[in-house]
Amino acid sequence: MPGFELLYQAAALCLMYPDDDFRARLQLLREAAPQLREFADHAAVTPPRELAAHYVEVFEAGQDHSLYLSVWREAAPAPSEEVYRAHGLETTGEEPPDFLPAVLEFAARTGSIELLTEHRDGLDGLRSRLTDFGTPYATVLDAVCATLPPAHTGPDTA
Repeated sequence: MPGFELLYQAAALCLMYPDDDFRARLQLLREAAPQLREFADHAAVTPPRELAAHYVEVFEAGQDHSLYLSVWREAAPAPSEEVYRAHGLETTGEEPPDFLPAVLEFAARTGSIELLTEHRDGLDGLRSRLTDFGTPYATVLDAVCATLPPAHTGPDTA
């Protein structure tokens, strides 16, 4: 589904640790991806230390909300560095290739949502857990999942 590249890039930024660069990009992010305004507005009014502490609480304090697709692996294997290289991209080595912001950036740069759709069930699971946890990060996953085809629920009946 072409046309969501800006959203995927913006969502990748939202799901990274909220440093000073993130805060500097909030207005641009808000304008470029209206689907993320709720999260951007929340981030803009939340004190930096509080936002950073919340990020750590949500994403780094256990496996319940992991941003690594290998944790949410269903039938699809986790993305590998070879997948990135096949599209002319290199990973930085800072995070593994299954880190959700990296996968979103891959989709933004290539226009391919294959990695996202392969992990749709895991993304839905993460989105549900974030919603239940009551974090504004759930709205970022809501926006991403809204761009993807529905999860495959079983054998084709056609």
